Amino acid sequence: MLQLRPFDSLGHANHGWLDAHHHFSFAEYRDPARMGWGNLRVWNDDLIAAGSGFPPHPHRDMEIITYVREGAITHQDNLGNKGRTEAGDVQVMSAGTGITHSEYNLEAVDTRIFQIWIIPHQTGDAPYWGTRPFPKGERGEGFVTLASGREGDEDSLRIRGDARLVAATLRAGETAEYRLDAGRRGYLVPAKGVVEVNGVHVGARDGLAIEQEEVLTVRAVEDSEVVLVDVA
Repeated sequence: MLQLRPFDSLGHANHGWLDAHHHFSFAEYRDPARMGWGNLRVWNDDLIAAGSGFPPHPHRDMEIITYVREGAITHQDNLGNKGRTEAGDVQVMSAGTGITHSEYNLEAVDTRIFQIWIIPHQTGDAPYWGTRPFPKGERGEGFVTLASGREGDEDSLRIRGDARLVAATLRAGETAEYRLDAGRRGYLVPAKGVVEVNGVHVGARDGLAIEQEEVLTVRAVEDSEVVLVDVA
């Protein structure tokens, strides 16, 4: 089953410095039919204006992945971590028992991110933060695992959730395949470009909810950057 969620159907809130689109219920956006997808709870498509950002605020018991599409984001937290994550790179924050952090766009240009929240498979652990570069031109062919809590993915950024974040950079006409184990779901969003997934046309920033599909064949209609979360 493939359920297309067009970009113009997403929740939307424009705060001036932050222009946010919500694939699932978040903040003031509430849709009982879109409360999450498996253990995927949040997928926000955020534009953060130059020189602005999120002041210090707390989180707990959530795995938060930030995929930077354009620009860069600078993180700082009460554990002493500080780092800049730029386009093509990924950061993870395992909130655990509690963490307070800020995220600012200190660049001279707008920053665009996907922020993805995964419900953890356990609570009560110490919080941590990490980041890693994944240059788009060096990812190789097909889907590359960027962050994961699944066995066998130890080379990726680690999260405490039964989920895997993968991405593929495809030129027009290229294809990539991804296999979902029995009983698992996927949620796919092209960061840019247009693709066909098992024959379904998916435009830039549309969401595609996937279940009961064993093999996903993604074909780029035009040069595309595709992000996919595999969840329980």
